[in-house]
Amino acid sequence: MRRWLISLLTLMLPGVAAAADLVVSVRTTTGAPVSDAVVTLPDIHGALRGGGPYRMAQHDLQFDPFVLVAPVGAEVAFPNLDRVRHHVYSFSPAHPFELKLYGRDESRSVRFDKAGVIALGCNIHDSMVAFIVVVDTPFAVKTDAAGLAVFHDAPAGAQTIRVWHPYLRAPGNAVTVRGAGRVAVAAEVRPPPARRSLY
Repeated sequence: MRRWLISLLTLMLPGVAAAADLVVSVRTTTGAPVSDAVVTLPDIHGALRGGGPYRMAQHDLQFDPFVLVAPVGAEVAFPNLDRVRHHVYSFSPAHPFELKLYGRDESRSVRFDKAGVIALGCNIHDSMVAFIVVVDTPFAVKTDAAGLAVFHDAPAGAQTIRVWHPYLRAPGNAVTVRGAGRVAVAAEVRPPPARRSLY
């Protein structure tokens, strides 16, 4: 009887609803899927579920992955897998830092203690660009090659959904919509700059 009453009271509390799947499809205005978009439910705060260890490698004169999602407080490793040295830096207000020259099979790490977007570069190789999106919500997913971000056990009902991509034409490179169940987001995305290899 007591367990039944607790369950009933929980359902009656404001803001509490049964969990459901939320599928967000991000496509360009011409219908092409957008991968590497970070989709979050920004109104829900807490620790990111799962994930880790967090790593932004340097390989073939590129960062890997291109976009990394990490929670506030995460320590991100920056291993160098290349035959050349790298000098990783960011001027981003959320967490400026600098990892001075280090070589193959060496690694450095940085702890990110504030939510925000960290744009990365290499002081030696201008074509190296990547992003770390530091989040303070348990609901943060990067879109796959089909442009899909799937949240399991998202709160039921319409949610505020924020979509960020480094090349999205919008203030702060982000758009916000509301929706539930299956949500389609049309994003105007500019072409990425050409990448080149010096090998």
